[in-house]
Amino acid sequence: MQRAIGLWEVTLWGIGIILGAGIYVLIGEAAGLAGNAVWIAFVLGALIASLTGLSYAELSSIFPKDAAEYVYVKIACGCEVLSFIVGWFVILTGIISVSTVALGFAGYFQGLFGVSRELVAVALIGLLSVINFLGIKESSRLNIIFTIVEVLGLVLIIGVGGGRLGQVNLLEAPMGLPGVLSAATLIFFAYLGFEDIVNVAEEAKDPERTLPRALLLSIVVTTVLYILVAMTAVSLVPWTALGESPAPLALIASAALGEGIFTVMSVIALFATSNTVLIMLVVGSRMIYGMANEGAFPQALARLHPSTHTPWPAILLTMGAAIVFLFVGDLELVASVTSLGAFITFTFVNLSLIYIRYRRPELKRSFRVPLNVGRFPVLGLLGIVSCLILVSQFTVTVLVFGYLFLVLGYLFYRLLIETRRFS
Repeated sequence: MQRAIGLWEVTLWGIGIILGAGIYVLIGEAAGLAGNAVWIAFVLGALIASLTGLSYAELSSIFPKDAAEYVYVKIACGCEVLSFIVGWFVILTGIISVSTVALGFAGYFQGLFGVSRELVAVALIGLLSVINFLGIKESSRLNIIFTIVEVLGLVLIIGVGGGRLGQVNLLEAPMGLPGVLSAATLIFFAYLGFEDIVNVAEEAKDPERTLPRALLLSIVVTTVLYILVAMTAVSLVPWTALGESPAPLALIASAALGEGIFTVMSVIALFATSNTVLIMLVVGSRMIYGMANEGAFPQALARLHPSTHTPWPAILLTMGAAIVFLFVGDLELVASVTSLGAFITFTFVNLSLIYIRYRRPELKRSFRVPLNVGRFPVLGLLGIVSCLILVSQFTVTVLVFGYLFLVLGYLFYRLLIETRRFS
């Protein structure tokens, strides 16, 4: 694969994928749970993302490879089935994220043109899969353009509503702490993507240094934007109205600048959500490619196209699976299941960091997680605890779906093992 993207491109890669989903699609539903205190949910999400992000930063400086989570867990514990399940969750949640955000894109598109959501979402996934196939340079250039547009959209919201900050009680949480925590589990979906930076390792320049820096920079930039936008949102529009809106940011802008701006914000939201879909398609296909290279998936999925140097069988598989998940239909449920899968993955990534600190202390690290007691990373432990706390906030329905996905992953693993044995 071609090493074609540097720190600037990888950082914008992270910012683009993080910004597109939650703030443009899920902020309304989160406000319905947390009320005016929705910004606190974003703070909690940022803290949890940072704790695990630091673990990713150290591990990526040691093992700059695609299928990163699979590699971390496999090296840490040497258990193939466990590392496979973690990789399975990463791929599955990534594909579900594509479907979720594609439906968010289609919601804005439908508001503008009245076209069927499902048809638009299918067309978007197909078109961006073509961009993915054409190469990492082409995907990166499109990401830069889309990221600049979506950042400008958020800056517009902050600019027009900044004067109204403090006119409402920003600590008002009608459902109390449980509502804020429930919103945090949902809004954590807005931070998903920082971890996906590590899965373009084989196409990044100087990945041992580039990946940790880009990862941390993307979390910092997006956190500042998220908190300011969340505060502005409830200052301009009642949280009850936000909770009922299919296009919350467009509603916020129109409240400040009139109905004419609704169309402008809807168009910006199209850029933002399509950007996230593009990046998740790239990352999902690289995860499948990386696991195939490691022998976890059939070798056919590790094939590269001779002209574009992209893993075309993995790209086709990612596209097809994402289209299937479009028809689940419940955006909040799908986002919650995605967040659950991420929490499980993050728990194992943090555990891998702790284990590798003791098992392989001689490994060269260009980045090291701060706040340690001897070799023990305290922040890694806090990352595990925070993820487990948020897992406890999910509904029984979400937990059941998560368990079903785990069982499906194990059955798929056994099927692959039997297939290898037979061949």
